Amino acid sequence: MSERSLRGTQLGSRSLESEQGVEPAPRQMVEYRCEDGHTFTVPFSVEADVPAQWDSGTHGIGVRVDGGEAEEEETKPVRTHWDMLLERRSFEELQVLLDERLEFRRAGGVTKGH
Repeated sequence: MSERSLRGTQLGSRSLESEQGVEPAPRQMVEYRCEDGHTFTVPFSVEADVPAQWDSGTHGIGVRVDGGEAEEEETKPVRTHWDMLLERRSFEELQVLLDERLEFRRAGGVTKGH
């Protein structure tokens, strides 16, 4: 029944909305140049943070022609499991825990069946 109700509507091929009264967002055109000399422009919103590099898709990475410098993002140093463990416990506390677990293990506290 649902197949019949959609017949003849050309669903997906035509929009029922008009573009009357629709204003696109303000844009800026930014020009990029690849290493091989190929130049291309990319439209960005006026409010967008424009990247210093953009992939052209065919000629590789292009660099902004107007000289916009790449802003280095502040990155956090990679934290290892050991670093996070030391944030929660001191080295002395860890040594005590290790000694307790080793003593428990040597006393036969953990067997294969458990």
